[in-house]
Amino acid sequence: MEKNLERIKAAELQERLVSPEEAASWIQDGMTLGLSGFTRAGDVKAVPFALVQRAETESFKVNVFTGASLGSDIDKLFAEAGIVNKRLPFQAEPAMRKKINEGEMLFVDHHLSHTAEWIRSSVIEPVDFAIIEALSITEDGMIIPTTSVGNSAIFAMHARNIIVEINLAQPELFEGLHDIYDTGKQGERSPIPLTSVDDRIGTIGIPVDMEKIRGIVFTEQKDSPSNIVPPDEDTKIMADHLLEFFRSEIRVGRLTEKLAPLQSGIGSVANAVLHGMIDSEFKDLEVYSEVLQDAVFDLIDAGKVNFASCCSITLSEPKMEQVFGEFENYRNKIIMRPQEISNHPEIIRRLGLISINTALEFDIYGNVNSTHVSGTKMMNGIGGSGDFTRNARLAIFVTKSIAKNGNISSIVPFASHVDHTEHDVDVVVTEQGYADLRGLAPRERVEVIIENCVHPTYRAQMREYYDEALTRGGQTPHVLEKAFSWHASLAQNGTMMQKKEQPI
Repeated sequence: MEKNLERIKAAELQERLVSPEEAASWIQDGMTLGLSGFTRAGDVKAVPFALVQRAETESFKVNVFTGASLGSDIDKLFAEAGIVNKRLPFQAEPAMRKKINEGEMLFVDHHLSHTAEWIRSSVIEPVDFAIIEALSITEDGMIIPTTSVGNSAIFAMHARNIIVEINLAQPELFEGLHDIYDTGKQGERSPIPLTSVDDRIGTIGIPVDMEKIRGIVFTEQKDSPSNIVPPDEDTKIMADHLLEFFRSEIRVGRLTEKLAPLQSGIGSVANAVLHGMIDSEFKDLEVYSEVLQDAVFDLIDAGKVNFASCCSITLSEPKMEQVFGEFENYRNKIIMRPQEISNHPEIIRRLGLISINTALEFDIYGNVNSTHVSGTKMMNGIGGSGDFTRNARLAIFVTKSIAKNGNISSIVPFASHVDHTEHDVDVVVTEQGYADLRGLAPRERVEVIIENCVHPTYRAQMREYYDEALTRGGQTPHVLEKAFSWHASLAQNGTMMQKKEQPI
């Protein structure tokens, strides 16, 4: 215990050690919690679990705000215990997804860069308890985060009370890696002084009023590993298409072999596409993203990436063991920021990012659905894809052209839910090819999407829809009564392939 206390350098805080159960007992029905954690990294683990145990004998509900998805099965346990009234801004847990889609849990799906603004301006419920995972607490009371920053800083700065979980299992080498910067209120702030990916503009920890730290809990539990799957043949082909697009941009002088700072969304497809750059000619790359997954560290190891800025590090189990075991090799190539800064429109536009995110589906005009299965059922959330898409130099979406053994076409006549409009999307990529939509009128977009991105199984069916739409006219031709017929067919027949009526 004496050695553990060295993690609490502010002597007056060493007397505030409590058990997870005691800390959880302070949380009352109707309160709002701000939990650290972003894409299964740096999430609090002990107090949430103790809260779930309380639910076995007590009835209560709380609002749960986070950075993004939580690991350690916390979202799953919260959902199964039925203790969440409202959740924001992102989740990726099947049990929680089920509760949301059944209407038993409220979910606010919004841009990840906006949470801090809402809290700062008191738009949403005030945070009663910020519960933050930390490596340590400095002498002047700064909280040193672990493997994510997410919304931890804004939660801690504005919460009425703070509970700190000091996780002894997290690598101490993370101290000094973080760069905590607060923008201040809208209308009163200065430009964010960040002009290159590796700029340091803030402090190494989260400055808080020590009086608000009500309790400190010690834990010793590693983050949950990511569940990404290795690249497959389709994602390798998609990566090749993307690389060919980059080469075409270089040939006309819009990019160099250094490209531009890269952002890649969470998930297996985006990770696999980024991984495809390892054997390419591109070098001296920079990454300015929310989350660093396996591919970024593979690119660092391959000498392709010089520096990476993020707000979380989320790795598969073998990659986590390798990276954390050799972290001294990476420390001078990484910086971690609050998600408000990693996703800030001002910085994204200034740095001129290349943004690569995954689509659930997109339509023949380039509208992208990132969130809703068949237009109604929430998958995970928009996350940061909107922050980057609207503001990036190049907004690229990738997806396989078909899913569910060919019963679903990822390219449809009309997106069943629109997260990113045709006005914001620059390039779409499938294993069939890529479509550069920049500068194209709606009717021009249709041609390149059908020819380059739609799976051959669905190409004739899509052409038939569009030919009929052309007879209706308009800037953006549609057959309104058939615009969602592919989704209706999927619901009724289990496939988007539409049966032809046989002549009598």
